[in-house]
Amino acid sequence: MVASRAFLKNKLSPDNDFGFFEVSRSPMSTLNYRHLHYFWVVAQEGGFARAATRLDMAVQTVSAQVRELERALGHQLLRPAGRGVALTEAGQAAFARAEQVFQIGQTIPDAVREAASSPVQRLAVGLSDGLSKLAAHALLGPVLDAPGLRLVCHEGEFDQLLAELASHHLDLVLAGQPAPPNPNLRLVSERLVAAPVDWFGPASLVRKAEVDHFPHSIARLPVLLPTRHAVLRHTLELWFDTLDLQPTVVGEFEDSALLAVFAARGLGVFPVSRLGADDVGLMRGLRLLGRSADVKEEIHAIRSRRGLHHPLVRRILSSAG
Repeated sequence: MVASRAFLKNKLSPDNDFGFFEVSRSPMSTLNYRHLHYFWVVAQEGGFARAATRLDMAVQTVSAQVRELERALGHQLLRPAGRGVALTEAGQAAFARAEQVFQIGQTIPDAVREAASSPVQRLAVGLSDGLSKLAAHALLGPVLDAPGLRLVCHEGEFDQLLAELASHHLDLVLAGQPAPPNPNLRLVSERLVAAPVDWFGPASLVRKAEVDHFPHSIARLPVLLPTRHAVLRHTLELWFDTLDLQPTVVGEFEDSALLAVFAARGLGVFPVSRLGADDVGLMRGLRLLGRSADVKEEIHAIRSRRGLHHPLVRRILSSAG
């Protein structure tokens, strides 16, 4: 607990030549990482003289710094052993942790060099609840091969995602509806696609329905639908009413990919925008039942004005257009 509190109070020492952190252990003592480094070298070399030679410092300076570390920790870390020094039990514990600290520190130059030579392109996308994830995957396809891509996808409620976008925590939001007019948010919407909706199902169910005329055959099959918070669900219910269809709904899913998985296991037939149908084709056993070209799933891209300058956002918009 003492160590945990200590790391919560870390601060830079103003007289720290090496830029190490000082970590408050108590109001009266501090752990100085420069002192820890000297102790680590002394323990490796087995004596102050050899450590001083390696550090190109006076023996008295190295000894004084290690004594300061012992004073800060409140325990003796080294004891005389012949012409050198040996670790006490407390010193062994400190040395083990110091080994971890400085081994990690030695990897920092390589990590920085690698990051500088391979810049990351971060793209944070919000996916509105109810949006077809299969269609969203297709829309994001043009940027998936971008060098150094770090794609972060957040799923959430529409209003929450817009707030995140307005505060620049997201670069783009994909949703089934445009952003409402709100001059305070300063958001821009554009419809990327209005994709026709196709119906798929397991081969066993589709074969039974082939003697019937689509779309009325839907009424004779178990049906899987998106949940009611999806814009597509409302569009489908209007379509059912127009055709006087009363489907037997056996499952409702927020995630279109999960819906497709259950359909592939034989649970029922389901609708999917043609934009995401290529991904459905990856599911073995699914076959096309019919096309409802007059039913469309709209997907809108919503961005802040600053978001248009993001190169990956521009690529998504231009590819969809």
